[in-house]
Amino acid sequence: MNRAVPRLILVTGQSGSGKSVALAALEDSGFYCIDNLPPDLLDHLAESYLEGGIVARGIAISIDARAPEKSLANLPDRIDRLKERLPQLEISSLFLEADRQRLITRFSETRRRHPLSYQIENLVEAIAREGQLLMPIRAYADLVIDTSLTTVHQLREDVRSRLIGEKEAGPRILIQSFGFKFGIPLDSDFLFDVRFLPNPHWDTSLRPHSGLDQAVVEYLEQHPVTHETRTRIGEFLAHMLTQASRSDRSYLTCSIGCTGGKHRSVYLVEQIARDLRPAFANLVVRHRDLGNH
Repeated sequence: MNRAVPRLILVTGQSGSGKSVALAALEDSGFYCIDNLPPDLLDHLAESYLEGGIVARGIAISIDARAPEKSLANLPDRIDRLKERLPQLEISSLFLEADRQRLITRFSETRRRHPLSYQIENLVEAIAREGQLLMPIRAYADLVIDTSLTTVHQLREDVRSRLIGEKEAGPRILIQSFGFKFGIPLDSDFLFDVRFLPNPHWDTSLRPHSGLDQAVVEYLEQHPVTHETRTRIGEFLAHMLTQASRSDRSYLTCSIGCTGGKHRSVYLVEQIARDLRPAFANLVVRHRDLGNH
């Protein structure tokens, strides 16, 4: 198998946030995946992969709060040393998280025990403790994804398109629409509120449609404020993304929200992405809440 760019992806994050889903997506894409690897074995695994002991598109490793506390605290330094020692290996890290109530609900629905339950019986306290243990890794991660309002299918698509998509120059950019009534995407680098635009929802003939449909596009484009908003947000993002492309940022998330995430934000994301795509090849579009209608 051709491994022109050997890759190691580290998947970490809170229990119940979707690490197993992310690993499954990576495995389906040809990665050799290991769940709950002790951090002390990371170097040995990387060396074995580069020596040809593991034949795969790349290796993906999940490390969580079950690892010794000292090993977790030292993990960022360990990765930095590994990058220096094995520069031919492209190393990136993904951190998954979700809000506390969502994690409690997920554990209740699946009836799974929290990994720290053998130390801390109270679920809320175990979740809080895990967050403390993982804080240094979260701060170090290349990409942080909040899965509180993300479906399994959306997370799989995020992993495929943002983490293992064909690499181009500059950061990988996600531009997404969302509805404020479903919650703000907490992992956003830039967030825009466009609820001031004329709302197609109040036209009963347009209500069943979305910002992807021509009828809604024509309605919104009748209003000068729509064009002005598109231009201003597009110019701002073009400037900021150009600056980010000159830095070492690997991932950027831009979120545009309206009330329900069906009409105005969907329209603007599509139009702005179309404007930006010629200059930014690493651009992915997602409509987070379009499936909620």
